[in-house]
Amino acid sequence: MTDIPTDLRDAFDAYERAIVANDLDALDAFFAPGPDTLRGDTAGLLVGHEAISGFRSLRGGVPPREIAEVHYRPLASATDGDSTDGDVALLMSVSQFRGGGRGLQTQVWQRIDGRWLIAAAHVTPRTPALDRTIWRSVGDPFLQGAWEGPLEGLTVAVKDLFAIAGFRIGAGNPTFLEEARPEKATAPAVADLLRGGASLRGIARTDEFAYSIAGDNAHYGTPPNGAVVGALPGGSSSGPASAVALGHADIGLATDTAGSIRVPASYQGLWGLRTTHDLVPRQGMLPLAQSFDTIGWLTRDGDTLQRVADWCLSYDGSASTENVYGASGDDLPWRFVVPEEILDCAAAPTREAFSRLLAALAASDDPPSFRAVHTGDLDAAFTAFRTVQGAEAWRNDGEWMRAHPGAVGPAVAERFRLAAQITAADERAARDELDPIAAHLAELVDGSVLIFPTVPGPAPQRTADIDGVRAATLRMTAPAAIAGLPAISVPLLTVSGAPVGVCLVSRAGTDIALVRLARRLAALAAPGAEGVSR
Repeated sequence: MTDIPTDLRDAFDAYERAIVANDLDALDAFFAPGPDTLRGDTAGLLVGHEAISGFRSLRGGVPPREIAEVHYRPLASATDGDSTDGDVALLMSVSQFRGGGRGLQTQVWQRIDGRWLIAAAHVTPRTPALDRTIWRSVGDPFLQGAWEGPLEGLTVAVKDLFAIAGFRIGAGNPTFLEEARPEKATAPAVADLLRGGASLRGIARTDEFAYSIAGDNAHYGTPPNGAVVGALPGGSSSGPASAVALGHADIGLATDTAGSIRVPASYQGLWGLRTTHDLVPRQGMLPLAQSFDTIGWLTRDGDTLQRVADWCLSYDGSASTENVYGASGDDLPWRFVVPEEILDCAAAPTREAFSRLLAALAASDDPPSFRAVHTGDLDAAFTAFRTVQGAEAWRNDGEWMRAHPGAVGPAVAERFRLAAQITAADERAARDELDPIAAHLAELVDGSVLIFPTVPGPAPQRTADIDGVRAATLRMTAPAAIAGLPAISVPLLTVSGAPVGVCLVSRAGTDIALVRLARRLAALAAPGAEGVSR
């Protein structure tokens, strides 16, 4: 075996010391500059020095380890492809972790301006018992469902807001989890899935008290985005969404107050249904804001979502729904209205992709009709929504917050601080403002279906400042919540190589029909679909 050149081994050893010490400046300096540098791992591929640097700034250090083996192969000269004088080299090393387990690092080193730098790297980490950013508890299965039923063979990730008999609700906060008592009964929304034949894969993470749409968690970390490496997963149903996107579960049982199903669905290329308000009872679910809290599901495809909706929202299937919504048995009209104010909240590349989609659908063999409508002042709607949401959130959790100062992360703590300042008069005025807004939205979907991009654009990187994106996102997602209408996000757009959902909103009680309509639209919009030119 060829010996490793001394200067290359010195560079490798210095790089390893920087990794263990989490010396970000040194690590940045060891990776070749420019847009062509590569780093991959089980989460995906990062391209370019800037993307790699951003990822590393959030990763933290690696557990203590030693290098057990290093293997060297000279590849080629940087100036002469037929030579092997050592300008480009492959190193493969095996790391032994002090806490057990082994990892593998594969690196292509290149001599640039007299220094050895990493041009490409792939890391295979030690096998984890579970990804704790996604799961609180997990099994195979965690709980077995009925052996037969329409959901047989499917697995479910349950957001950590739902009661499961014998287990505690954690709400994304370790202090809350530690003090909680085991639940005596299982929430109907969970029981319905078990009766249908689905099994629980586990309890999945949530943003603290479901009071966020980013998907991060100050205590347990940020679940990975299954579609965009290094991006936020979307919250607050981040754990179930990531579990579904990564193939750990088939269904995510989640909640949506201001977009917590629709946002992660859009960010990770999933199907996500927010059901009509109060259609699925919320017994056994920890509330955030009861006027808007709604239960729904995330799946990787429309067929699975249809199976879930058909079972859980039908009289025969569900023990929790009290009556049949007959309108869901009928097809919704093949007529769509585009809310201009909501569309204006989307970034320009998203609006362009959305316009191309509508043009392709209008030119198909089964063309739907489209017309523009006005929703009114979204700023006023969102301000009123946020006031009512905050007032209810403080009534639900304010006493606990006062008793546990410093127990929640900074972003969530700030939202509760603002919520605590809302007066009864503020809340009454906000509710009065919401009533005509809800009535107008209900009128818009009487005979048509709203269609617009789910969010402003692709999932932001975890290093991004998302205040502006968050404000625009909530203005797009809050209207359906204000009116209590069913809304579905369907992965129909690609913007800058990343998924962006298209949201459909229909009249109350048409949830099953809405899923059916979304599947029809997705089939028509699919690349290569008959009669569609895109």
